[in-house]
Amino acid sequence: MNASQPANELAATLDDGAVALGVLDNTYSPTLVEFYGELGVDFIWLDLEHGGPDPWDASQLEDLLRAGERTDVELLVRLPDTDPTLVRKALDLGVRNVLLSRVKTAEEVRDAVRSSRFRYDGGPGDRGLAAPRARRWGLADEYVATEDSETLVGVTVENEASVENLDEILAVPELGFVFIGPLDLSVSLGHPGEIDHPDVQDAVETIRSKAVDAGVPVAGLGFGMDDVNEKVSNGYQMVNLGSTTGAIQETVTSWFDAYEQDDA
Repeated sequence: MNASQPANELAATLDDGAVALGVLDNTYSPTLVEFYGELGVDFIWLDLEHGGPDPWDASQLEDLLRAGERTDVELLVRLPDTDPTLVRKALDLGVRNVLLSRVKTAEEVRDAVRSSRFRYDGGPGDRGLAAPRARRWGLADEYVATEDSETLVGVTVENEASVENLDEILAVPELGFVFIGPLDLSVSLGHPGEIDHPDVQDAVETIRSKAVDAGVPVAGLGFGMDDVNEKVSNGYQMVNLGSTTGAIQETVTSWFDAYEQDDA
């Protein structure tokens, strides 16, 4: 019996020129991943650079993927390295949306994207062909064609070198999207934490405008809903609305703020 591969709704949203809204689950909980899917978010960001399980730990990542698949929500998995071997490993486990961190050159981006494809830019890709979980252990129909069309690989532009090499990075074939990282940009540009510094804002706008002009979808962080709405109006197609811990903090703080106790 063969198994069909569902379409990648995040990739389809970007292809349609529409907007995807997501949440960072920084508790790395399969229960919360499943629940976010029930709430209707478009994607759940799992950041394996700054926390979470070891990206090589197959069992933990598989549990998170199963939770997302249960409620038909796409997982966006940020890898801590552009190592093609790590990209291939994540994809074979069933990840379909990969976010590369700390990239600097077009060459490393091209190597990573090629490692996600069986066919790439008119020639051979560099993905290994086997029967892993992504292939439903050999049961999936049209695995090669489906995987190549449904896999999305994007990059975080978050340092001075990647801004300097941005034109070449944007020209990498089959680059899925560019995620703008103002926090790490502030560090790289010598203004750590000052995301409103003119140098940081200039870099952010350079990335945004060049990506829009190149036809590469732009992704980023939302700092409150006014900022989210402004970003969408300025061409962002993927926006992270917030995090699990941020939502809990806001809610619990509001409870305490609303609590009234007569001390007399």
